[in-house]
Formats: sequence, C-alpha cells, structure tokens
Amino acid sequence: MLNLLTGATSTVAALNAERLRLEVITQNIANANTTRGLDGKPYQRQQVAFESALRGAFANPNEVEGNGPTVREVKPDTRAGRTVYQPGHPHANADGMLQLPNVNIHEEMADMIVASRTFEANLAVIKNSRQLATLTMSIGKR
Repeated sequence: MLNLLTGATSTVAALNAERLRLEVITQNIANANTTRGLDGKPYQRQQVAFESALRGAFANPNEVEGNGPTVREVKPDTRAGRTVYQPGHPHANADGMLQLPNVNIHEEMADMIVASRTFEANLAVIKNSRQLATLTMSIGKR
C-alpha cells in the first residue's frame, strides 16, 4: 500500500514532544512563586530533554522515515533560585531571607513562544501533507 502521508509519524512525534514541553513550561510558570513544596523546599524549575533524532537514524540506516523527536526525560534545573530579604514571610529563615524558585518568567515565556511556534509549524506540515495527498488521489479521477 502506498503511504501518501510520509513523514506523518515523525510530525506526530514532534507534536507530542512540543505538547509535553508546553505542559512543563506551564507548570513552571504556575509555580514561579511557590516557596515551599511538599518536600519543604522551593519549587524547582523542570525542563524537557529531547532524544536526538539522528541517534535513531544511525541505528536504522535503511529506515526511510524516522520516528521523529522523542522526550528523553523531564529533569529539574539545578540552578539556584534567588534569595530575597522578606522577614514577614512565613517561609523566611531566622535572618528574614526567603529562598525563591529558580523560575525566570521571561525565560519561560521565550521557551513558550518557541514551543508554540514549533507546534504550529508541525501542524502546518500535517495540513499540507493532507492537501497534497488529497490532490494526488484526485489525479486519477480526472
């Protein structure tokens, strides 16, 4: 059977990877002011690590269509958060210093723009592939 939507598998994988990335970014933004979690520490920013698409291509050189990008893991960002002087805050230490999460809203918004534009680009690929497949199937009818 002829596959008219070549590349759909890798495009769907990219859509799923970017969707997860957007979810993680949203979680980071939502917890940007969480000074104490269940572990008693400030929220720690999470980041998505993608698996290299080339790694799979080298493993199967005869495979025409790759599997696309995959998420290797969601891991914590190890950078330290800011410490501010807020003696009235309930989570401040004895010196009045409050440890904040390591979330930078500006960085998260830039990441969100990149992830959403990548998602939109992959949706456009699916839409164009579908239109081309429809036109290809209509050639025999004319």
